[in-house]
Amino acid sequence: MQQVLDFIKKLEKNNNREWFVENKKSFEEAKEVAAGLFNAVYNELKPADHLEPLKIYRIYRDVRFSADKTPYKNHFSMYIGRLQPDYRGGYYLHIEPGKSFIGIGFFDPNKEDLLRIRKEIELDDELEIILNSKDIKATFGNLEGDEVKTAPKGFDKTHGRIALLKKKQFLLIHKFTDKEVLSPDFYKEAANVFKKSRPFVDYMTDVLLTNLNGEKK
Repeated sequence: MQQVLDFIKKLEKNNNREWFVENKKSFEEAKEVAAGLFNAVYNELKPADHLEPLKIYRIYRDVRFSADKTPYKNHFSMYIGRLQPDYRGGYYLHIEPGKSFIGIGFFDPNKEDLLRIRKEIELDDELEIILNSKDIKATFGNLEGDEVKTAPKGFDKTHGRIALLKKKQFLLIHKFTDKEVLSPDFYKEAANVFKKSRPFVDYMTDVLLTNLNGEKK
């Protein structure tokens, strides 16, 4: 993985097409190493979960609607969705010097799913208990994600779980140092972090696949 981190560091300083073309061979070599890691993580995780095929993101940026016109991402990344329609959530791994991390959960729930999640939070404290469990707290810290500024429409702003009700995204984040990324067993550690999120993603799956009476949709 040192080759991957080194390439990204150089790309950050030379994010232009001319440099990239001149260093295409280095890119292809780094890409192959990153893909090897991502596939190893996927294979480590697959026996323990129900997964969609692995998705490895391209390094080329879509700059059509962006003020930032740099043509390349300064990271390698992958995403693994859980197998729908019976499982929800997904796993993201981002490799970038000094900024590598895992993201797990629900980045952009649709209007109906968001309301269903909030209704469940309003009714019971199970999600709060899961998020405060020893393993989740030690591995991920606090729940991350964008939120509304005040109580969502139809919800009491004095509710005891208003901090959770305000969330628009429900994400668990775990950061890695470069030293951890360079470890020979990093793929196992990344997969292990994903596995530790299961109480959270399983709870959210149960909520999204049932109505407020706990009946399957």
